Amino acid sequence: MKQMRKELSLIAVITLLFAVFSTAFASAAQSMSTGSTYILLYVDKNEAFLNGKQVTLDSPATIIKDKMFVPAKFLGDALGMKVEWNEKTRQVEMTTPGFNIVLDSDNKSVWINGMMQPFDSAASISKEGRLLIKLTWLADYMGARYTYNDELRRVEIIHSRTPSGIYIPDTGNSKPVAKFTFAKQVYKIGEPVKYVDLSYDPDAEGIVKYEWTGKEEAFFTAGTFPISLTVWDGHGSKSEKYTRNITIEDKTYLSAIEYPIYTKPVGGFIKTDWSMLWGNFWSLPQLPKQVTVDESRKLLVSDSPEEFTEKGILYQDTVKGKGRLYADHINGTREKVTLAIMAKNNTDKPVTIKTTSKGEVWPSVYANLIGNEASVDFLINDPLNDSMVVPPKQTFIYSQMPEFYPGQGVNLFYDVETDGEIQFSFVATDQINQNTLNQLPLLPFTGHVRGSFQVSQVNWNIDASSFTTPSRLILGDGKTDPFQPGYDPLRKQNVLNEGNYGVVYKIHADKPRRMAVMLLAYGGVFKGPFKINGEIRLVPESGVITAFDGMQILAKTTGKEDSLDIEFTPPAGSAFPIDLIFYPLDDR
Repeated sequence: MKQMRKELSLIAVITLLFAVFSTAFASAAQSMSTGSTYILLYVDKNEAFLNGKQVTLDSPATIIKDKMFVPAKFLGDALGMKVEWNEKTRQVEMTTPGFNIVLDSDNKSVWINGMMQPFDSAASISKEGRLLIKLTWLADYMGARYTYNDELRRVEIIHSRTPSGIYIPDTGNSKPVAKFTFAKQVYKIGEPVKYVDLSYDPDAEGIVKYEWTGKEEAFFTAGTFPISLTVWDGHGSKSEKYTRNITIEDKTYLSAIEYPIYTKPVGGFIKTDWSMLWGNFWSLPQLPKQVTVDESRKLLVSDSPEEFTEKGILYQDTVKGKGRLYADHINGTREKVTLAIMAKNNTDKPVTIKTTSKGEVWPSVYANLIGNEASVDFLINDPLNDSMVVPPKQTFIYSQMPEFYPGQGVNLFYDVETDGEIQFSFVATDQINQNTLNQLPLLPFTGHVRGSFQVSQVNWNIDASSFTTPSRLILGDGKTDPFQPGYDPLRKQNVLNEGNYGVVYKIHADKPRRMAVMLLAYGGVFKGPFKINGEIRLVPESGVITAFDGMQILAKTTGKEDSLDIEFTPPAGSAFPIDLIFYPLDDR
């Protein structure tokens, strides 16, 4: 009776200890205290208990020649030690603290740290073909304590893992400790996860490197996911890997589509693929708009021959009053030249030319860059008060760009106001003087855009206050955004400004709701600026956007702004159409 009471008391103590240790390890895989494992095995029975939970064994414990043998694989897994079958060598490999053990049943031998012992002295193969090891090995090689109750024919095994230290005597340095937690243990699908870094260096020298495994900003599948962290200190000492499990419940906070739109800042790029675009953004309804045009400023576009192969006059027309001069050209000759705009006064009175705004760029071989930089310069709209007076019957150089070499291009804008008629000529030449216009030929039209257009500004008023589904505005498709008509006096024919180059778009919304405004390029390569409520936004911030590559967030509104104003001009070198996507947001 006393023996039974003593046995029950021991079991109660062990169970209590296990409960304390197992609670500490519910979510973290690494800790300074590693806890205890409690196992009950019954002779010749497949039922066993691991930490109070019943399990079924492939092979039971058994007595062979008065010696107790227990299942090796089960014990190795339960105690966190390696027990693996090597198919190539046909050997069982075991790794325990301080010992590397190889059991070779074919050759009836056991190797312990390179020393051979007879196989039968340590192990046996059950009738089910499972490896059994002698119970006495537990104390010697697995660091476990055991007792055998002959009356109950039961083996009790207790194993306590002792953590390894982190101090390195040879270097006088300690390993850092990786550790973290979450702001909360359960998150919804698509809910941003807050990671709380608790790592430290016992030497107080700081952590210099972090390596995460499984870490995500948010998870989009319900379940439990392991996340691990390893850190390094300044001496290159590496911590043990620390792992925690995060639980994602089957409730949605944000979908995979919504998440980047809500969480990325203005200027952020959202990577997409064809299926995502096709399923979510390809056929969005168009946001209604009221369109008006400004015909007070005549637009002269010299974009052909875009790549000229000889020197000459690229385009020529007159301006009286307000005008905009726009040119985009590539040097296709084999020598360096300059692009100039000549101003000729054919009247009998002097004419004053005032320049009110400009956009210029240094010559470059990158077409997207020159279009982007000239557009940025123009949209900045630095105040200008430059003026020049052209005497009657005289020709002056209005503007001259730096020399540019074969393959390089230039792009320029000028807004001008004249108090009389001036003939502006865009010329490519190596010598600029007052006789240049008389010495250069008119170059033939070879495609692209060339002509004079009455519309230089398009105004779109939109209602962005109450829409509830993602919507869009299309720019540059020639249909919902028509290309502006014009006339080429050199060819004497009507033309279209395909792409509306040189035209400024002004998009205005009163009292916009809370939303994100994004750009999607699907006509080809795009690089260009937008002006949002007076602030320049580069799209993209570096490089270019290719068709279907992704979307960039141009703006986010809070629902408290008085208005949203977007200003844009199609950058040279970029392809159209593009979409402006207006995505409603809620309090999430």
